[in-house]
Amino acid sequence: MSLQLSVPFRLDVTLCCGQVFLWERRGDWWFGVVGGSVLRVRQCGDVLGFAGANEEFVRRYFGFDDDLNRIAREIGKDQYIKSALHEFWGLRIVRQEPWECFVSFICATYKSVAAIQRMLTQLSLKFGKPVEFEGEVFHAFPSAERLAAASLEELKSCGLGYRASYLQKTSQMVEANGFNVKAMRKMSYAEARDVLLEFPGVGPKVADCVLLFSLGKLEAFPVDVRVKRFLLRHYAPAFEPVFMEKLTQTGGLSDSGYERLNFFGRTYFGRYAGYAQEYLYHYERCFAGTANLKKKRS
Repeated sequence: MSLQLSVPFRLDVTLCCGQVFLWERRGDWWFGVVGGSVLRVRQCGDVLGFAGANEEFVRRYFGFDDDLNRIAREIGKDQYIKSALHEFWGLRIVRQEPWECFVSFICATYKSVAAIQRMLTQLSLKFGKPVEFEGEVFHAFPSAERLAAASLEELKSCGLGYRASYLQKTSQMVEANGFNVKAMRKMSYAEARDVLLEFPGVGPKVADCVLLFSLGKLEAFPVDVRVKRFLLRHYAPAFEPVFMEKLTQTGGLSDSGYERLNFFGRTYFGRYAGYAQEYLYHYERCFAGTANLKKKRS
């Protein structure tokens, strides 16, 4: 099947910008297991070809109802974000399956994208149900029930290290009490964040990633070392010199430092701060050290 695109969209950038981890590119096609089904998709200009899902699912998953032009007008507060929007125009926030997103970012703490991909792939191979598609066997993302029953040794064998304990306890909590996605989507950003922070291994950054990438809270503004770096470099006048000096001298990010940067991102960029974060995050990822050159392009 194919879909004639009537909205800005760049599939490759959307799937490789660090928000999803289990999509695999083979030639022109991307393959991913979403909600227990295999989706194959590719983009040729303004045409999106796909198999394994209907058009309604594809439109929802890739967030085609997000008005990027309006979002760009609202978040385009300065030259730096305008440069990022220009460079990666068409990047969209994917609406991930919440449980997979939750586990992905618990595993993502202090790990590279490649390492996260390896961990999640091993979890799927070891604990996920096999799914056949076009004569090939894929593996769905494992359920909370399956992960809750796994031993620490089994989870550690997937490369999780200390994260295995967090994942086991979180899976057991979800298995016992449920994971009320519908309720969290109806909550405010702050209320839903507080719910997520009750789970083992979930700090502010993990919670904000889950809120942004799977629960529709586009005002969420996850902060990691890379986000801290571009905020220090390009938005320093928004902070007191003492705070800036403290952040510059520390390699990590304290909870109070996180909350301060998170608050700035949400108040400065507004209700679509999550889009600003993802464009700037990927821009920093690709052009750290050459940002001044890129700024001249827009």
